[in-house]
Amino acid sequence: MTSGNRSDRASGVRTLPQGVWVLGFVSLLTDISSEMVHSLLPLFLVGVLGSSATLVGVLEGLAEGTALVVRVFSGTLSDRWGRRKAPAVLGYGLGALSKPLFALATSALLVFGARIMDRIGKGIRGAPRDALVADLTPPSQRGAAFGLRQSLDTVGALLGPALAVLLMWLWHDDIRLVFRVAAVPAVLAVLLLVLGVKESRVLAATQAAPAARRWRALPDVPPAYWWVVGIGALFMLARFSEAFLVLRAEQSGLPIRYVPLAMVVMNIVFAASAYPFGALSDRWSHRRLLALGLAMLLLADLALATAARGVPVVFLGLALWGVHLGITQGLLSVMIARSAPAHLRGTAFGVFGLVSGVAVLLASAVAGVLWDRFGAATTFLAGAAVAVLTLVVLWRAPAAVFAPVRSTGDSN
Repeated sequence: MTSGNRSDRASGVRTLPQGVWVLGFVSLLTDISSEMVHSLLPLFLVGVLGSSATLVGVLEGLAEGTALVVRVFSGTLSDRWGRRKAPAVLGYGLGALSKPLFALATSALLVFGARIMDRIGKGIRGAPRDALVADLTPPSQRGAAFGLRQSLDTVGALLGPALAVLLMWLWHDDIRLVFRVAAVPAVLAVLLLVLGVKESRVLAATQAAPAARRWRALPDVPPAYWWVVGIGALFMLARFSEAFLVLRAEQSGLPIRYVPLAMVVMNIVFAASAYPFGALSDRWSHRRLLALGLAMLLLADLALATAARGVPVVFLGLALWGVHLGITQGLLSVMIARSAPAHLRGTAFGVFGLVSGVAVLLASAVAGVLWDRFGAATTFLAGAAVAVLTLVVLWRAPAAVFAPVRSTGDSN
């Protein structure tokens, strides 16, 4: 029985559509680029440009919030046009164009402009890409598909900081030069997407409906969808920007050139756990998996709150944070894909992003203020408190919200 289960899982990942694999490698290259910048950007803002933690929090909150808000429009347009690939190419292209701008920035305002451009690109591509993964994959394999894409995405997120550490060592802490190199994998990702993904237009006739009619249909989607949206927003409130993880690692006493290793450690664990937990979500209760993810986030916050200048404890907290992401990131996408009608899937991912964007903006701004006024420990303890609140809401939600897919037919 056990051997058979292992064989089924192995064959399952091999039988995933080619387009899902290509999208995974597009995400990998893009995250190499983005994390080369992101792993050094807080240090660049605070150490080079003299910004405060509050400004970092507001900047990161606005940037990430912008990405998630933009998703609602790109998702709706991808539904209306019956095409996912074109907006995804545009989004990845904007991300590639933004990378050289970080190297040229001489003030926090210019960094803000480059960061917003990068996140607008992320917002444009996010919902169409996730809808495309769902469109290309049978319902019984969606957990594995989202888990695979997330795993490859996260491999890029760990290779990016690792490459940043190497280049910082070779080039004597020249952050701007690292930012310039970050444009290369971003351009390669755009080329791979253009040449390697072919989308299906099976849903084109339905998706060509006017956007106004599509918005009016949203109140008629199953209640389970709105529960997932609300739970996802609470997750974002509990999980503020990862910029604060970088700053916490720097506080632990790591030399500046090695600080990106914090993101390497987190993303190694994230990458290793995303596919196994994604495949597991095709069979296990989603409620239990989300609760396990919240438990990991709670433990991570407590470790980081008590890690005063202690490198091992900080890295323990980062590893637990990575497990939390591996369990929950792909799972929330699976739950959105399952609970929304197929012809509204892009819009559904977009609305989820809109609500989550407001939550992450608020969470990151508050985290920055708490950091400056009361210290890093208070920031992470506040995150732990929101995680506990989210856990309570999770257990009070209807059971139907969390049931995994049990048939090969698409009930949507």
